[in-house]
Amino acid sequence: MMHTFLANNRDELIARCKAKVAQRPYRQATEEQLKNGVPLFLEQLRRTLQAEEADEDAESLKISGGSGGDSLSLSEVGVSAAAHGKQLLELGFSINQVVHDYGDLCQAITELAFDRDAPFAIPEFRTLNRCLDNAIADAVTKFSEERDISISSRQHAAEHERAAFLAHELRNHLSTAILSVAALEQGSLSISGATGAVLKRSLASLKSLIDRSLADVSEQHRALPAETFSLASFIADAQHASDLDAKARGCPFVVTPVDPALAIRANRGLMLGAVSNLLQNAFKYTHAHTQVTLRAHASGKRVLIDVEDCCGGLDPQTVDDLFKPFVQAGPDRTGLGLGLSIARKSVESDGGTLTVKNLPNKGCVFSIDLPLHDLDRL
Repeated sequence: MMHTFLANNRDELIARCKAKVAQRPYRQATEEQLKNGVPLFLEQLRRTLQAEEADEDAESLKISGGSGGDSLSLSEVGVSAAAHGKQLLELGFSINQVVHDYGDLCQAITELAFDRDAPFAIPEFRTLNRCLDNAIADAVTKFSEERDISISSRQHAAEHERAAFLAHELRNHLSTAILSVAALEQGSLSISGATGAVLKRSLASLKSLIDRSLADVSEQHRALPAETFSLASFIADAQHASDLDAKARGCPFVVTPVDPALAIRANRGLMLGAVSNLLQNAFKYTHAHTQVTLRAHASGKRVLIDVEDCCGGLDPQTVDDLFKPFVQAGPDRTGLGLGLSIARKSVESDGGTLTVKNLPNKGCVFSIDLPLHDLDRL
């Protein structure tokens, strides 16, 4: 009888299945992974065969379901197979592995039966095939359902993040424009001066951001163009835009002189947004009336743009999370916690890196690292 054969050779069948799994690339069978797989299925198959031998058809269907699948609710085989399919998805395996796991067991049973000269009756093979068919169907169905849920969840999260990024950048440019207008009104300044130029750049950045977003929605988005430009001029633009924010927060803001011969190549608007995000973050977290410093200098064949604050230093346990979206490390929870994440994405899109150095009990330095270019070659 097949059910007696399964009971007597349980460990050998499991070992053979493990050996077959191990032969496939990047795949090892662990006890945790097998929990809802081969061992449980073997026991359910054995009980199904026993029920059929005793003419207990209802018990057989309860354990393993009928031909063509479970009609109303999952059988015991279906429940455990579904759990196995979900488990394989969580472990990072493909849908092929779901099918292979049960195929391995079928081969192990027939091979061992041949080795042991243990012939089975045709009805027993039919029961084996029915149980395998139902198990594979339920495991694959659950695997596919969970995979679709996972994909949908990731897509929703990505869409939410893109919307939040857009809102964050729009707010930044709009805030700068509002501060510029206020400065122009309070100081009776000319629109053609430095503050007027900040206002014009902010409005131009707003237009560019909206245009890029519309292009992205219509699937016409292309890689943003890069240009080579003066580092000194770029830092001056960043200073003019951030002076207004610094004054509004009552924060001393120091910008060190920049070698006029230095240049960088990037999308100017994105890079200016990245530096502005770093400065806004510094103004937000630096202690009251402490200094924020902006430096730009050459280091070998690289250019470093540093933003240093006096926030008191970083918690080492939070450093790795600083650049993740929606993370806010300080007590000030205004904003969305997206500035550093956006800054890093912008810098990396131009082939640079953005890192942070902790200054214990003092503050921190955020550094943008980009290739050095020479203005003489423009």
